[in-house]
Amino acid sequence: MRIPPRTAVALATATLLATGLTALGGPAGAAPAQPDPGALPAKLSPGERTALIKSADAGKAATAKALKLGASEQLVVRDVLKDRDGTVHTRYERTYAGLPVLGGDLVVHTGKDGRALGVTKKLRGSPAVDTKASVTPGGDSRKVVWAGADKPVLAWETVTRGTQADGTPSELHTITDARNGKELYSYEAVRSEGTGNSMYAGTVALGTTAVDGGFVLTDAGRGGHTTYDLNHATKGQGTAFTDADDTWGDGTGTNPQTAAVDAHYGAAATWDYYLNTHGRNGIADDGQAAYSRVHYGDNYVNAFWQDSCFCMTYGDGIENTHPLTALDVAGHEMSHGVTAATAGLIYSKESGGLNEATSDIFGTAVEFSADNSEDTGDYLIGEEVDLFGDGTPLRFMDEPSKDGVSADYWSVKLGKLNVHYSSGVANHFFYLLSEGSGQKTINGVTYDSPTFDGQPVSGIGRAAAEQIWYRALTVYMTKRTDYADARIATLQAAADLFGDGSAQQQAVDRGWAAVNVH
Repeated sequence: MRIPPRTAVALATATLLATGLTALGGPAGAAPAQPDPGALPAKLSPGERTALIKSADAGKAATAKALKLGASEQLVVRDVLKDRDGTVHTRYERTYAGLPVLGGDLVVHTGKDGRALGVTKKLRGSPAVDTKASVTPGGDSRKVVWAGADKPVLAWETVTRGTQADGTPSELHTITDARNGKELYSYEAVRSEGTGNSMYAGTVALGTTAVDGGFVLTDAGRGGHTTYDLNHATKGQGTAFTDADDTWGDGTGTNPQTAAVDAHYGAAATWDYYLNTHGRNGIADDGQAAYSRVHYGDNYVNAFWQDSCFCMTYGDGIENTHPLTALDVAGHEMSHGVTAATAGLIYSKESGGLNEATSDIFGTAVEFSADNSEDTGDYLIGEEVDLFGDGTPLRFMDEPSKDGVSADYWSVKLGKLNVHYSSGVANHFFYLLSEGSGQKTINGVTYDSPTFDGQPVSGIGRAAAEQIWYRALTVYMTKRTDYADARIATLQAAADLFGDGSAQQQAVDRGWAAVNVH
């Protein structure tokens, strides 16, 4: 199936992302090559990161001019990443006549010598629109330029807050045409993960802080991450867990501290994974922690990430005795925060599927990285939850359609699926890139991954696949990245890390072909 070419536009003489790789030969064998150290993220102190952001902000007018933006367009610095070789990647939001341009975000890539290397963006033309609205909506609304379609239009973004059918909070964003009130787009800003039943990580070490009379569940070594007890409420922050002897929980769902132990441990494992593997200092890479809330609602069988509170929230599951805090679920939810702080993939259609897949990918990576004997790494999502009571997981990365609803391969209908199911294509790609196709057993779990074209895929190893996906997410993806864009982003990421034409880059190309993305 042909997919129209999209994404990056050269800023200078570079051909960034425009690799045009469509047939790089047969499957690449697993290679021992390590990523180019210069292409890996540099470890920045909070002061160094702040200085980069201030420098980018001071030069944003010059950058806008270099990009040949119109007189009514301005850039707003959102984040700055730096590679070890000095290359800088600056992520910008865009405004037109003072209005946010939704879908106008971009990433500018600059060499260590200050030379412009290229720009990654979805919106290729001008966001110029008539800024006079013909209709005025009610509710919590703001006027914006909607650049989510071929032609930008003046629009209203309305946020409706409430509760979803299963009890999850709702922050529904609806984009309506300011000329006629017609709905253009909508997405749910609260990212949730269906779960249920018991989960245990055994005896684990927890980061706590001594206070008068005992200890509080605050991890000072990881940005001050604190775990709170909602005590079955559905609003507020809750009360921080405290304990007299620094021994928490008893491994059962009837002890209120047990859910806190699992949530706190999962947050620590996720923090450590991002720091040790990608050099990322917390979700927003600023050294500051999110926080966790447990015991949400009554018999609430779910968990979710919320940008508005910068927090993870977990229900207690069936009969309020099965807290939904499995290790890969915690990694999944916190990774929604990483996506929000970087590419900002809109939680709808193909970008929403990629958002969900990113959380599955890094939730899986956290589980492998933690090396916990009670919950060994696998390519099954939420397998400890046992939501269905028969031991089956929520999702299967090796063959997503085994859950009965997820997609194994790309098709024109993919964007119409729930994002938890359209994520299957990227999950399948990541599994194939890591492990390859066909039958194999890993950590006691048997997999048998098919391919769209019936041709085999040889994996490059999970470690290399994780580095490629992380770089693609943080450097080359934007809010409206779709599957065609994700293919190009990962090809470029592989070229950065392992070299243009490397076995790893060829494997990326082959992996996408195996899930029908070209």
